[in-house]
Amino acid sequence: MFCGIVEEIGTISECIAGPLGARLTIRGTVVHDGLQEGESVAVNGVCLTATNVSADRFVADVSPETLRVTTLGTLDTGSVVNLERPMKLDQRIGGHLVSGHVDGIGTIIERNEIGNSIVFQISVDQGILRYCIVKGSVALDGVSLTINQIKSNIFEVAIVPHTAETTTFGSKNVRDSVNIETDMIGKYIERLYKFSG
Repeated sequence: MFCGIVEEIGTISECIAGPLGARLTIRGTVVHDGLQEGESVAVNGVCLTATNVSADRFVADVSPETLRVTTLGTLDTGSVVNLERPMKLDQRIGGHLVSGHVDGIGTIIERNEIGNSIVFQISVDQGILRYCIVKGSVALDGVSLTINQIKSNIFEVAIVPHTAETTTFGSKNVRDSVNIETDMIGKYIERLYKFSG
């Protein structure tokens, strides 16, 4: 379980992809502190299992299904990614509850600098929008954000300067794709409601 507060921007130092999946070697400094083999790390919001952990990098295997439903299949050597270790139960939840299980991919259709913020318009599938509410939480590439507006198949989020500097959103542009995980509470409520007789 994560909370959508990115700890650092990492770099893909090696990407080996094939028909049976992919293997990523991810370089960083912060998330490797105390990281043990077999533990989870959120990579652009996708929960992956760390293997071959060293002082400044770890390896993660990515299944064909994960490549299909996330943007990880577009990564290459040199790509930058948002990294977050799982939260501890005794720490504050700085963002919101994030599982690292991506619901789908959105596309940035507009980027505007308004005041001290960068405002992004994200186009998404209607199946994702059903779990989005104005002023509700959403994780984009693993970053916990607040939805400002929803119109048709588009929602809007604002990135403050700190988030732009400490995540990959400072370099995001129109036509870039992002991993989307909606707030899990709404999904559980919907599921329970279907079986509530």
